[in-house]
Amino acid sequence: MVAISKPPLEQLFVKPCKPNNNNSPSFPTIPLIDLSKSESKQLLVKACQDFGFFKVVNHGVPMKLISKLESEAVKFFSSPLSVKQKAGPPNPFGYGNKLLGQNGDFGWVEYLLLNAKLDSDNKNPTLSFFEEHPEKFQSLVNDYVTAVKKMACDILELLADELKLQQRNVFSKLLMDEESDSVFRLNYYPPCPELQEHEPKGRKLIGFGEHTDPQIISVLRSNNTSGLEISLRDGSWMSVPPDSNSFFINVGDSLQVMTNGRFKSVKHRVVANSVKSRMSMIYFGGPPLSEKIAPLPSLMEREEASLYKEFTWFEYKKSAFNSRLSDNRLGRFEKKNLVVLS
Repeated sequence: MVAISKPPLEQLFVKPCKPNNNNSPSFPTIPLIDLSKSESKQLLVKACQDFGFFKVVNHGVPMKLISKLESEAVKFFSSPLSVKQKAGPPNPFGYGNKLLGQNGDFGWVEYLLLNAKLDSDNKNPTLSFFEEHPEKFQSLVNDYVTAVKKMACDILELLADELKLQQRNVFSKLLMDEESDSVFRLNYYPPCPELQEHEPKGRKLIGFGEHTDPQIISVLRSNNTSGLEISLRDGSWMSVPPDSNSFFINVGDSLQVMTNGRFKSVKHRVVANSVKSRMSMIYFGGPPLSEKIAPLPSLMEREEASLYKEFTWFEYKKSAFNSRLSDNRLGRFEKKNLVVLS
C-alpha cells in the first residue's frame, strides 16, 4: 500500500447505489451499441438522449494494444511512490493521488494525467519512471489515443448523420483539430481493506466523486473490477457491470450544450473495492481552447430558445476546474427565465 496523504474520513464515504435488479422490467439496462451494425445510428442518438452513456462493441481498437498499455500502467502504479513522483505533481499533467483538483475533493485513487496531443510529448510529464525504455510507454499511449480518438470521431459522425446535420464532421472536427484540448487519464484504485473496516454502516468508500465530464465526449475502458456507477433521471445510482473487452462512452457537458440539452451529460462516480484493484483509462475529447460552444442553429426547432449562453471552451474549462466535482458546472452558463414564443 502506498503511503499517501489522508483526507478527512467523512469525505471518503458515500451511500451505495441500489442493487441492480435485471429481472425487473422497470429496471433500466445500459444501452449496448454494436458499431458494426447499420442500425447503430438510431441507437446512438437514443442512448445519448435517454442515458448520456452507453457501451460499444466491435469498436476496432486492438485488444493487444489495450493489454500492453494496461500492463505498463500497472507497472507504473506498482512502483514506489518516489518513482511515481518523478511524473508529478500534476501541473496540469503528471502523477497525483487522493486530492482531486484544488477545491477539497478527495478520492481513494491514484492517477496519471497526460496530454493527448500526439505532437506535444514535451508537454507531458517526464516519463523517466520507465528507466530502460521510457519511449515505449509514450508510444503505447500515442497508439492507444489514436485508436480511441478515431472511435470517438466515428461515433460523433454517426450521431451527426442521424441528426441530419449538414456537416457530418461538425462534432468530430473539434477532436481532429491540431489545437484540440484533449487529455488522457489513467486512474488506479488500490484495494483498501483497512479503510473498509472503518466505513460507516450503509456507506461505501468513494474512489472518484460524482461529476460530469466537461468535454465533448469521453471514452472509458477499465479492467474487470466493478466500481463505476451512473446517476439515473430519478437521482438514484446504478452500478455498471465491468467489461474489459468493451468501451463505455460518456456524453460531455459541451456536447449537451451543442445539442441544446437534447443529449444529456451523465453524472457518474466510482466506488472503491476492498479486495481488488481497479484500473481505468479515459480519453477526454475536447475542443480547441478558443472554440465557441453554443447550441447548433441547425438543431434548433422553429422558435426554440437557446438554453445556454455562448462561451469558449477555455472559459468553461476554467470555470469547471475551479468548482467542486459535484457542482452543477453548466448552471452559470444556463439562460434564466426564458420566454418560449407561442
